Amino acid sequence: MHVAIVEDDPVIGRAVSTAVREAGHGCTWITDGTAAVDQDSLLASDLVVLDLMLPNLGGLEVLRAVRAGGVRTPMIVLTARGTTSDKLEAFQAGADDYLVKPFEMDELLARIEAVHRRASDKPTLQLAAGPLSLSLANRRATLGGQEIDLTPTEFSILELLTRYNGQVVTRKMLCEHVWGFDWNGPTNVIEVHINRLRGKIDQGRAPSMIRTIRGRGYALAFE
Repeated sequence: MHVAIVEDDPVIGRAVSTAVREAGHGCTWITDGTAAVDQDSLLASDLVVLDLMLPNLGGLEVLRAVRAGGVRTPMIVLTARGTTSDKLEAFQAGADDYLVKPFEMDELLARIEAVHRRASDKPTLQLAAGPLSLSLANRRATLGGQEIDLTPTEFSILELLTRYNGQVVTRKMLCEHVWGFDWNGPTNVIEVHINRLRGKIDQGRAPSMIRTIRGRGYALAFE
């Protein structure tokens, strides 16, 4: 599991990051609300621990923005604000859990595991976008009802693009999805696989169903 921590307090951010890593998980620490929305870390993570009182953009605004953008990553609010109205507002904005500071680190780690487990217990076995349909159970893809012969890497790329249908998926996100969160290699390696994938799913149509978003990445489009 990879956890994104959005926390501007250096003591808390460092402590939570250390505890998450010592529990065997990957971790990204973000200290600014605007950066949390603008970066790809929330999309690429399995779970987010989110403070409410952040610089530039508050945690509630972060929640609303990413949920409005289609991000369904589970989010645990970790904040000093503990009134019932604060909690209700966070849950209405899209929070999955809420923990008030000061807190016990063991409880936070337990909540991280529990929220992630609940999210994982309901896997999506079928994805669809336009004429594309993907079965995650047997890793088969069809286009207009006809099966496409894809390599495991090509299927993984198409899976992520389909999950974020119509949204930009960066090269880094694709590399990390295919090869893991510790990916440190060049992201341009993904272009070779994208070109091969286009050859299989476009079948001569133009423009390609996999659009290049210059300077950002790729997105599925069917117009």
